[in-house]
Amino acid sequence: MRHKYLLSLVLLLALTENIVMQATCKHGETTHKRKCVDINECVVGSADCGPNTECVNSKGGYTCTCAAGYINRDGKEIFNAGQGVMCMDRDECDDPSFCGKNATCHNTPGEYLCICDAGLRLKSGETNFTDTSELCQSVCDIDKSICGGGVCKNSKDGHECVCSSGFTNYGHKQVKCTELNCDRLLNESDTSQVSPELTKLVSLMTNTCLVLSQSESVSKEHVTQGDGERFLEAFLRALDDLLRGGFSGDNAKVSALFSIVESMLKLIGPLLSKSQTKKVNVKTEVEMLVKRGNSPPEGDFMMSTNDIQFTSHWDTATGNNHLGFTTAAILSYKDLEKSLNSYFNHLETQQKQTFKINSKVVTAIVSNKETENLTKPVNLTFFHLEKKNEKHMCVFWDHKLKGGAWSTHGCSTVRSSADQTVCSCSHLSSFAVLMALYDIGDVYELRLVTLVGLSLSLICFLICIVTFYFVRSIQSTRNTIHLHLCISLFIAYFVFLVGITRTENKVGCAVVAGILHYFFLASFCWMCLEGVQLFRMVVLVFNTTLRPIYMFAAGYGVPAVIVAISATVNASGYGTDNYCWLSIPDGFIWSFYGPVCLIIIVNVFFFLITIWKLAEKFSSLNPDLDNLHKIKAFMLTAIAQLCVLGIMWVFGCFQFNENTLAMSYIFTILSSLQGVLMFIMHCWLLKQVREEYAKFLSCICAPQKRKYTEFTSNQTSKLQASRSDNHTGESHI
Repeated sequence: MRHKYLLSLVLLLALTENIVMQATCKHGETTHKRKCVDINECVVGSADCGPNTECVNSKGGYTCTCAAGYINRDGKEIFNAGQGVMCMDRDECDDPSFCGKNATCHNTPGEYLCICDAGLRLKSGETNFTDTSELCQSVCDIDKSICGGGVCKNSKDGHECVCSSGFTNYGHKQVKCTELNCDRLLNESDTSQVSPELTKLVSLMTNTCLVLSQSESVSKEHVTQGDGERFLEAFLRALDDLLRGGFSGDNAKVSALFSIVESMLKLIGPLLSKSQTKKVNVKTEVEMLVKRGNSPPEGDFMMSTNDIQFTSHWDTATGNNHLGFTTAAILSYKDLEKSLNSYFNHLETQQKQTFKINSKVVTAIVSNKETENLTKPVNLTFFHLEKKNEKHMCVFWDHKLKGGAWSTHGCSTVRSSADQTVCSCSHLSSFAVLMALYDIGDVYELRLVTLVGLSLSLICFLICIVTFYFVRSIQSTRNTIHLHLCISLFIAYFVFLVGITRTENKVGCAVVAGILHYFFLASFCWMCLEGVQLFRMVVLVFNTTLRPIYMFAAGYGVPAVIVAISATVNASGYGTDNYCWLSIPDGFIWSFYGPVCLIIIVNVFFFLITIWKLAEKFSSLNPDLDNLHKIKAFMLTAIAQLCVLGIMWVFGCFQFNENTLAMSYIFTILSSLQGVLMFIMHCWLLKQVREEYAKFLSCICAPQKRKYTEFTSNQTSKLQASRSDNHTGESHI
């Protein structure tokens, strides 16, 4: 009990001491460890200074002051709470010189902002500031290189770059002037190799370049942002005119075309007023992008046409030298792949492998001048023209390969399917996708069969020509048809034998291909005339003849018209890299197979009607059996001839794919033995011809027998002369 009493007494004494201490501390203080300490009203939130003020703590209390940018309307800097003092916004912009020269002051509640006048800025590059110790200066004074190859001038809109001659800012006055060497562009297009076909494009490129690179007055008056669309339309029209006629020529001409297109797209891009421009013309399709600004654009971009997608990065398109703009463009050519289905000699090929372009040809460019070795590759997605599961490879047109050729250097195939191929390339140029094909190669057996068979056929054709011309007993309209059929095939096979592989001279190879085209078509036309003749003999009147002028017009005139039209439309279709024949990948071969198929159909029609009418005449009561049997024999040989020649070229259609060696053998055997078959059907099987051959051989052999049969011969001659006198009444010689 005693201890409890003592503890209560101690607690009571402590409480009493604390109460005494509180009573002795001043206002604004509190006790802490038996001492009086200051209370910071500004921190604990008990101060009440009012809006737009700041609390200032003091010992045992606090005072108030207006916040920065505000002022007490009574003029007091420090005041106490509860005095009814109001802090109002201080308008720093009342003093016109507050922000200094060449700057404008903009007041805001409690703050202000100084903004440099147009065309002026701080040395740091900023145009807005609050530190009035800094001064705005002209950008022409701060950065002497801001206009590059031009003179910097102040204007009401800021600064303006007036480009010197040979430099341009593409109509944008505040863009740095860059050098534009028109002579260099002409050299890049290799004008020494430019043909008249490219003259209009070269003229457009030259004029555009000269307009852009003129002096100050020209830049101000003639070059505007809207000119980009005008230049682009004029260029695409000229390019369409060139491609519409079927662009053809050597690889130097192709290189010149691609160089001109690349240069024109780079010239036109910065002039475009819109950030994206797309145009679709008859023979071309283009999309162009342009980004403008003081700093280079960032991120990825994608462009596309109907058949191709182009993906890259803006930093790749800009490069290391930002000119105030960045451009990118992709141009797709329609049908140009047909004219460029060659120049594959620099590609690494497997055995029996050839190539065919299986996509549209495209030119891709950016404003970056250093695009030969990009750090970030560009991607192109090509949609195939033929949906086939064949091997595809990505190629570009390399101007450095002996005038230009397709190459795979720097391009790889990311992935490929039957529908499309994705390519990755470390440079920019003109691109395409190739599909690997296979040919029969140089098979020794086929060469041997061709050489022996064609030589034998040429001999037989020559015998047929002599027979049809000199044997009088078989002279007729049908014989004339056979004569010119053999002449056409003889010339065609002779030219084939001596010139089909002479591809070293492009012009000579094209001439050989044209001759073969003409005379093979002529042979089918003469064969069609035979069907017409049989039709007239049976259906119209027996032994009806055709006038020679009509036969020559049909036999030689029609092929001449077809070849002339074909050469006019696509002269480059005559002659390929391997053979002097018609081009297969671009479909030009159908200028031969089309008429051949039509002639075969017409002949089949005539033969069917002839057979029907012939059967009717055989069933009549009083048939002219001699004539009918003769016509029947004629028709059978004509049908056999059509089948042999027609089937030969049908097999020829299918010998250009892989694993078609059997087709190649059939085609080679039938074609090389055509002369032998003609000799058998139209000469040897005719009795009159065999008799003439026998007489000819007897005349050759007779002088050898005359030595030991002279007496017998004389007696025989006298007897024959006597008989002749009895029958004719004339003396013998």
